[in-house]
Amino acid sequence: MSYRMNEKDKRVPSARNYEEKQNDTLSDESIHNNVSVQSDNPLARLPVEEVINDAAAYAETVGLGEYTEYFKKGAVVARNPKVNGVGLPLLDEQDVSDLTHESEHKWSQNFTLYGLVVLCSMAAAVQGMDETVINGANLFFPSQFGIGSSSSYDTWIVGLVNSAPYLCCACIGCWLSDPLNRVLGRRGTIFVSCFVAAATCIWSGCTNTWWHLFIARFFLGFGIGAKSATVPVYAAECTPAVIRGALVMMWQMWTAFGIMFGYIADVVFYHVKDTHNITGLNWRLMLGSAMLPAVLVCAQVFFCPESPRWYMARGDHINAFKSMCRLRQSKLQAARDLYYMHILLEQERLLKRGHNRIIEMFTIPRNRRAALASWIVMFMQQFCGVNVIAYYSSVIFRRSGFSEISALLASMGFGIINFLFAIPAVYTIDTFGRRNLLLTTFPLMALFLLFTGFSFYIPEQTARTACVTLGIYLFGMVYSPGEGPVPFTYSAEAFPLYIRDLGMSFATATLWFFNFILSLTWPALEQAFSTQGAFGWYAAWNVAGFFLVLLFLPETKALTLEELDKVFNVSTRTHAKYQISVFRFWVNKYVLRKDIERPKQIYEWDVDISAIQVAREQVLDEEKPAGVSSGL
Repeated sequence: MSYRMNEKDKRVPSARNYEEKQNDTLSDESIHNNVSVQSDNPLARLPVEEVINDAAAYAETVGLGEYTEYFKKGAVVARNPKVNGVGLPLLDEQDVSDLTHESEHKWSQNFTLYGLVVLCSMAAAVQGMDETVINGANLFFPSQFGIGSSSSYDTWIVGLVNSAPYLCCACIGCWLSDPLNRVLGRRGTIFVSCFVAAATCIWSGCTNTWWHLFIARFFLGFGIGAKSATVPVYAAECTPAVIRGALVMMWQMWTAFGIMFGYIADVVFYHVKDTHNITGLNWRLMLGSAMLPAVLVCAQVFFCPESPRWYMARGDHINAFKSMCRLRQSKLQAARDLYYMHILLEQERLLKRGHNRIIEMFTIPRNRRAALASWIVMFMQQFCGVNVIAYYSSVIFRRSGFSEISALLASMGFGIINFLFAIPAVYTIDTFGRRNLLLTTFPLMALFLLFTGFSFYIPEQTARTACVTLGIYLFGMVYSPGEGPVPFTYSAEAFPLYIRDLGMSFATATLWFFNFILSLTWPALEQAFSTQGAFGWYAAWNVAGFFLVLLFLPETKALTLEELDKVFNVSTRTHAKYQISVFRFWVNKYVLRKDIERPKQIYEWDVDISAIQVAREQVLDEEKPAGVSSGL
């Protein structure tokens, strides 16, 4: 590989020889002509000596010459990562020991990485509280502001006030994420968005008309939108691939925690009495309480390192390496991940066509497929019906026969279940997989929504309230490990780096737009369809979601962010055709009990266990460059 000095950024490398070797592999035509696509390591096709020399040249060129030996070792490991350094040149016994420990104890990470996870979790809790404190306030502010009747006008106005932040998110807030990230970085964007969220929570508690509350909540969308588009990407870019899904899904798990805490705040402040000069102090404290976790995030964010990928995108390899060293347990691991990131970003650069990034997101097949998959999971997170319960559960429970305080307590129970059942997804999202979680939970969510809706036909109050509560709680149990954590995890990893901010903005704008539609229309939908029909409407969408995931959603677990290019380069038609054949296989084998052969796998992964074992046992002498010792 050769390197040149870029006039705009003196440290950007140009891998010409590498580009020549990649052109055939990356062409759309060659990909579409092959049903089976291999997710391979681009370094594996190069001689080990060339990889070592290139890593040394890279380190010198970008100003990291003092770490050249680490980059040479890291390049060798990145070329053959599955053997944990066994039998590889340059590595000594300590290097092999460190790599083996990393492989066998994937949750043994350094303190800084877990500190970053705590930050992202707290930011998610801000999100959850912002969404659910309005639930308890819905019992009070409509009557105080003169919009509490059952008239069509009042029904739509209540829906409009509830949905105001999500209208802003979809139209403005999410799209600010890209320019904010470019100027301020991931940390700066998180700080600004949480500051805005805190300020608007206080503002919401100080309003005295419905339209003033609408304006305050609309501005809350500026904080929610940019934050929701940035935090999952920040977590995805900083975590190792083997635990990336689990750590990124902390976003949804701690959003569920924030949702639960919002319900708790509703219960805590329910009995607060008005003062002589403040009417509705209880619901004002409910709305204002969401500012507390936002303030904590603002205080913490700049103690965490900036995303190495953000630095790489700006050509700042020195700070990228410093950040990576803080996020990994050794300089060897940091050098390995940074060098491999550089190689894969060079490969990704070949996908660019030099057009507007918005255009390229929909015209380049790889990007378009990522956008479609992200749109599906984000759309279905709303139209699975969960936020009907998150925003209106207190009203729903009241209509089933509960008192106001009992309705709030029942809502708090839903929040607790939502949080507790998200915890197993920390394990299952990287083992069972994103796609399998969705395919398993969508049919169950449809079933439990139908059960909840039909329970309103029960004439006896005690039985009716018990069945409605059971149905909602069962729905929360299957939502939380599936459609809860998957959408943000999936969208944060689906897009290539050069459009990742824009792609995540598109994905979160999709989510918040349909969140706006759902929260705006539920009161009118319930009035028009009845509660039973409204729940049946969203049950039907869960059935549709099952087939959308089946046909259009590739699996992404345990792959590096850049290796996902191979997955999304499979044509949509090829993927859908294969998944239909797999669906037929499952129906025939497990429903009709026929003994038939499983369809051939569409993807060929480069992970061959037997080959790994052989590689562990053999010293690859033929790959050693002249004069290089293995150190073993």
